Amino acid sequence: MNETTVPRSRAASFGWVGIAYLVALAVAAAWLWWGPTTDRLWLDALIADIIGTLVIFAFSRAFGNSSFYDAYWSVVPPLLLIYWWAAGDVGIDAVHCWLVAAVVGVWAVRLTANWAISFPGLHHEDWRYPLLRGRAGRAEVVADLGGIHLVPTLQVFLGMLPVYVAVTHDSVELAWLAGIAAAVGFSAVALEYVADAQLRAFSRDRRPGQVMDHGLWSWSRHPNYFGEFAFWCALALFGVATVPGDAWWLFIGAVAMLAMFLGASIPMMEDRSLERRPDYQGVVDRVPKFVPRPPRRVSA
Repeated sequence: MNETTVPRSRAASFGWVGIAYLVALAVAAAWLWWGPTTDRLWLDALIADIIGTLVIFAFSRAFGNSSFYDAYWSVVPPLLLIYWWAAGDVGIDAVHCWLVAAVVGVWAVRLTANWAISFPGLHHEDWRYPLLRGRAGRAEVVADLGGIHLVPTLQVFLGMLPVYVAVTHDSVELAWLAGIAAAVGFSAVALEYVADAQLRAFSRDRRPGQVMDHGLWSWSRHPNYFGEFAFWCALALFGVATVPGDAWWLFIGAVAMLAMFLGASIPMMEDRSLERRPDYQGVVDRVPKFVPRPPRRVSA
């Protein structure tokens, strides 16, 4: 789409993003309803998820803005949970399923709302996306499809596999662990909520070059990422509580998230902050990178 025709108002931008997601959902649902099935709920859902991602990718290319994908991260997990629960044999009165659904639902609503509050419109694109495409050179379409769209979809799907285990079993073997998982999940969402609220307030009032180093951000340079990782660990714990004998693979999704945060997302943000804000080096010297803990004392 020509740059001059890209919607610049937030209302029009929300409208186009909403249309993209409705089309993606409709196409994915049509596949699940009429397409060939594998007799494995998780695999059918994965194929539908990838199809939906391809629809969002098509809109991203049409509008020249990969930020179409941003909300997909938080919109799809509740849909996967609902599909697995409804298509399985577990009854509607399964308490542990409602507990998992509550954690996923609260997380999804909070993260999607945070995206909506921060979304300026389709005239703006997350700065990381042009950087990734630019680094790929002639293979920018591959980088866009793979790195920005498909890889995150696969990571989220891996993180949701413990939920598949939980909502397709009639009961849990370790009820106490399911309780811990819920506490960790709700706490993670609360931490992310506070961290994002503090960051929005800082961004609204900050002076040029000022760095964020108060509140939760004085204990961790990336408390929002830590909260996100803790959420996916909570989902893994729900899976372990359901089938403790197969616990080893249920953390694959959480580990994939950790690898992305520590290996890609955080380094990119840190490099940008050091380049744009010279005082950020002082934050690096005294504030832990990821796991929240009291800041270090730096000798003068």
